[in-house]
Amino acid sequence: MRVTKFEHATLVLREAGKTLVIDPGSFTSPLDDLGDLVGVVITHEHADHWSAEHVTRLRDRYPDVPVYGPPGVVAAAAGFDVVPVHPDDRLDLAPFDLRFFGGRHAVIHSSIPVVDNVGVLVNDRFYYPGDSYAVPHGVTVELLAAPVGAPWLKIGDAIDFVLEVAPRRAFATHDMTLSAAGLEMGRARLRWAVEQDGGSFVALEPGDATDL
Repeated sequence: MRVTKFEHATLVLREAGKTLVIDPGSFTSPLDDLGDLVGVVITHEHADHWSAEHVTRLRDRYPDVPVYGPPGVVAAAAGFDVVPVHPDDRLDLAPFDLRFFGGRHAVIHSSIPVVDNVGVLVNDRFYYPGDSYAVPHGVTVELLAAPVGAPWLKIGDAIDFVLEVAPRRAFATHDMTLSAAGLEMGRARLRWAVEQDGGSFVALEPGDATDL
């Protein structure tokens, strides 16, 4: 399986000629060369994780592609016939097996509503928590996409999240709110965290990929 990081929080997974898109949000350039797209997963309703423009573009090219998200996404993207998913759900999008975790977005501030959010585990190997620190307990994660910068994120909490997941490899995502210096500082902290359990860190720029 090949995992490609795009701007901010958008991820594209490819396996056996099939493609899965996760969180095509407003900070991300149009996605091209997706091949045989079998599904789109939106972890939560915030604009940096999905946009009507992206979903329209994908549906224009792939009219039958299913889009999945928690109930908050179903409501926010009502015009796009989103299929609801919940924590503990399992979904077969061959060759992708998806499991969902968590349920709620991390708290930004008491004045801001907490929305639905699901973390997604793909083929029991790759995990992305969306905007949360939901841990896929009982799973040995081979590759973790770890958020590194956000209004809700404190780097100490992000470090603890990586330490608890203890992946074999990790890379930083959710990073468009950071300066170049801030991103390097965040990556260094996540690198330290993943190395504590013998794992390794991969620095991916938009368009870079890594294989599992």
